[in-house]
Amino acid sequence: MLYGIVAAITALFLAAVLAALLRVPALRLGLVDRRQRQRRVPLFGGAAVVLATCLVAVAGDWTGIAPLGHGIEVLLVAGGAVAALGLVADVWRLNARFLVVGTAVAAAFVVPYGDTGAVAGAAGVGWITFVALAFRSLDHADGVAGTVGVVTAFGVAACAAVEVMDGLAVLLSVFAAALTGFLMHNWPPARVALGACGSLFAGFLLAAAAVISRAGHDPVAGAGVLFALTAVAVADVALVVLSRRLARRPLLRGASDHLAHRLRRLGLTAQGVTVLLGVAAFAAVLVGVLVHAGWVDARAVSWVAGGALVVVLGMLRVAVYGPPRARGRRARRAGRAGRSAPRQAARPVSRPAPRPGSGSASVYAPRRQSEDPALHPEPGVRRAGRSVSPQVNASLRVRNG
Repeated sequence: MLYGIVAAITALFLAAVLAALLRVPALRLGLVDRRQRQRRVPLFGGAAVVLATCLVAVAGDWTGIAPLGHGIEVLLVAGGAVAALGLVADVWRLNARFLVVGTAVAAAFVVPYGDTGAVAGAAGVGWITFVALAFRSLDHADGVAGTVGVVTAFGVAACAAVEVMDGLAVLLSVFAAALTGFLMHNWPPARVALGACGSLFAGFLLAAAAVISRAGHDPVAGAGVLFALTAVAVADVALVVLSRRLARRPLLRGASDHLAHRLRRLGLTAQGVTVLLGVAAFAAVLVGVLVHAGWVDARAVSWVAGGALVVVLGMLRVAVYGPPRARGRRARRAGRAGRSAPRQAARPVSRPAPRPGSGSASVYAPRRQSEDPALHPEPGVRRAGRSVSPQVNASLRVRNG
């Protein structure tokens, strides 16, 4: 018990210091989060969480104060491999298929097939991969993934403690403390981001620990508990997939259509969104822990599922795609009108030719500058040595003397 408290405090301060130190090289290298954020937020916050968690857990296992156990050591190594894959994705922007395959391979090494069986074990691999990618998708706003991760880590640690898995409970407590230290820099407005390294590690560690804790129990009730422990991340993914399919948009193209984005459109502040999603995660995790411990009937999970469904359907009514497209269409129309305006101005004006004897020639004649008949003689009068009428010729002789 004493070691758990000391380890948690050490992980908290170590993650806070590492996040502050790694922020500078991330800015110098240009490793910033450009997804759905309006400003450049440096990455490597996830690397600080991974390093703090692994260093404190390995130190406890190496000294023998808090041995992790054989299965937990494999979990920590697999989580470190997933974090390394996420770090590569942060630096070189890997294709999503590599992340899916790499996470699934790592998950295949941590599922206890002896307790789950082959079919349930394969389902566990798929669930761990899905939750890891869901947490990466949840890292779309300041403080959201970290807050939900801390709440989920304490819930899964409680489930592990019920199963008397002390090593797993200590590891999750250390991880929760490291995420709390990271949140000191990630609380809105964030100074450092979690990135794929930290978000994949968080989702993988939490989902794998939940699968290990539920191994050997009823598969149907176990599926309900796993869903309740990660309900916020699952609801966010369901909302994004459903809204993009209805709008006929590519599923992998980033957009401001997540839970936090829609809540901000409803008028909530960034801090309010983080607190609200944290409270929702706490309520769902509490139901999952109570069902796992047997203190509440498994049907209580249906309330969590119903609440998530209502939230998803309600958030679908928040417009996130319409205004940008309307502005784009108006801009294109204005551009086409601007390009066509000079052509219309340069187009010559066609005028009907005057009919002979109609007297309409003066309408189209240029405006005369003077009314002096000497400068503008009457029709039929010729000047400069040409023949003129006798009356005009006599007047000219009188003027010339």
